[in-house]
Amino acid sequence: MLSGMLEALKDALLELGPVGMTLIAVLDSSLLSIPEINDVIVVTRILHHPAEVLYWPLLAATGSVLGCLLLYTLARAGGEAFLRRRFSPEKVRRVEQFYARYGALALLIPALCPPPTPFKIFVATAGALRYPRAKFMLTILLARSARYYVEGILALLYGHAILRYMREHGITIALGIGAIVVIGYGIARVLRRRAPLFAEDPSLSPTANPLPSSRERQRA
Repeated sequence: MLSGMLEALKDALLELGPVGMTLIAVLDSSLLSIPEINDVIVVTRILHHPAEVLYWPLLAATGSVLGCLLLYTLARAGGEAFLRRRFSPEKVRRVEQFYARYGALALLIPALCPPPTPFKIFVATAGALRYPRAKFMLTILLARSARYYVEGILALLYGHAILRYMREHGITIALGIGAIVVIGYGIARVLRRRAPLFAEDPSLSPTANPLPSSRERQRA
């Protein structure tokens, strides 16, 4: 009966078009749990409307961010007590260790992975630990956008077969996307470290001690 009600709710919301897609993602990421619904809707929609690959994945990602933010806010207000009511102490302890050891990657990788990978516990723990809100939202947006856009592109290339492939090899897809994101993140950090070299030490700047002109050398 519950599954029938959820299916009816999904159909009703989809009648609203882009707004409905966003609302479905909000509900799934916060109050409800409907495995694979966002992935299936994104793929199915793009199969029937290929041009929507440009923005439909972003709608799902935006709704996911808003839903996760709601759960994050509740956990931030409730703290450890909120976590203990919803998740086992052992699971909470392990997720807290992931955050302590891996930082943003502890949130990024689960956000990339499709169901049945647990994700809400990572969202709630981020709130209870008071993980920076802006960084939290940006991480979710990047991860979910990457996931849904890759699925949309694969739908254009391989059609309905991608749904079956996602169910059978979802973890492989997520790990591939995760590897690309992690490599890009690493490259960005290296470039950011090198960029301020001259700004931090003006004496090292190429323009700090310019070579003398030919006229100045003749005078010397």
